[in-house]
Amino acid sequence: MVKKSETANSNKDEAQATRDLYYASPASPIKVNLATTIISCFVALAVGIVIGLNYDNMSVYFGGNLTASSRVNFDELREVYDELTSSFDGDIDEEKAIQEAKRGLVNAAGDTYTYYMTAQEASDFEKDLSGDVGAGIGVEIALREGYVTVTRTTENNPARKAGVLAGDIIYKADDEDISTLSVEEVAKKLRGEAGTTVKLTVLRNGEEKEFTLTRETINNVSAYIDYKGSNAIITITRFDQDTGALTKKLAKEALDKGYEKFIIDLRGNGGGYVSAAQEVASLWIDNKLVVDQRSSSGGYNEKTMAKSGGSILRGKKTTVLVNGTTASASEIVAGALQDYRYATILGEQTYGKGSVQALRPLSNGELLRVTVAKWYTPNGKNINGEGITPDKIVERSYEQINHNEDPQMEAALKQ
Repeated sequence: MVKKSETANSNKDEAQATRDLYYASPASPIKVNLATTIISCFVALAVGIVIGLNYDNMSVYFGGNLTASSRVNFDELREVYDELTSSFDGDIDEEKAIQEAKRGLVNAAGDTYTYYMTAQEASDFEKDLSGDVGAGIGVEIALREGYVTVTRTTENNPARKAGVLAGDIIYKADDEDISTLSVEEVAKKLRGEAGTTVKLTVLRNGEEKEFTLTRETINNVSAYIDYKGSNAIITITRFDQDTGALTKKLAKEALDKGYEKFIIDLRGNGGGYVSAAQEVASLWIDNKLVVDQRSSSGGYNEKTMAKSGGSILRGKKTTVLVNGTTASASEIVAGALQDYRYATILGEQTYGKGSVQALRPLSNGELLRVTVAKWYTPNGKNINGEGITPDKIVERSYEQINHNEDPQMEAALKQ
């Protein structure tokens, strides 16, 4: 019934959820993402978190250097509402009607990364960005060939224990068909209170498979370190407000132990704060451009420079692992290190989230996420819709993921 791609990241459909909320911006909390809209969404550990926006300097985005919109006459909208409420044979939820009108207005922009969030959605969004995903089943999901698909299950979490596999297409939750929902919406269906159950139906090679899973609290750190042979392997799952300091601490730990070779694993990382990407990139880059953000209208222009005096990994043999769900802030780091030739980029084509979103607070705790610019690597390349091409392409299939085989990591260890 459904044909899947042979490799886990061969296709860059709009991935992971419009939460790409890990985006690019200058120094404060605004994110660069993937998007996922990627994308992966990073759906990560709890259930399927979705990935990256741009958050780095709210003051920049909300600072009035963007062109104000002209006044619009909304009399026709009022006309529709009046006719609906006077004619409809039933009750109209006024609050919901207003929310959906706002959503429709924003959707008219026709941009995947520009959207309206209710107060609850805004709260959930902030939690995702900080890794506070609560309880879930432990899968990463992304959009693959039009279907929300499991890209990875996480160790010691319900999905992997039950036999859910990478490549499984999410079909139903508690017998409700959710196959047409977005990555973000699917992730919400899979989340819940710890101890509650969800009946998950997936499609595997065209056949339905059912799993009854008990949700568990997901431990979702933003960075951790492992050692293998002469290599220190730092995995960064997202770029939140603590990621820069944590990654630097891990790097110092490895250097104190005498390690000279580093592998930075950004696979499945949908992005995060640009300031965090700046801090991580500054472990190699000293006082040089990390990312250039600018709008076509010229109303927004921001250059983010690496910090001075902290490039403790400069000159160390470094390999950066990427795949199709590496997005936004992750792509900023990978792109900068590639442009300066401070690292070898290995794996698969990245997601391609090259735009910048600002979060604009609305009344009652609501948020508007709006695209304000595109970002460019130090060499002036915008990767939107294209992604970063690795210096060394090594693919990893779903079958290899499910059998715990990692040819990308093996290739990195041999660098």
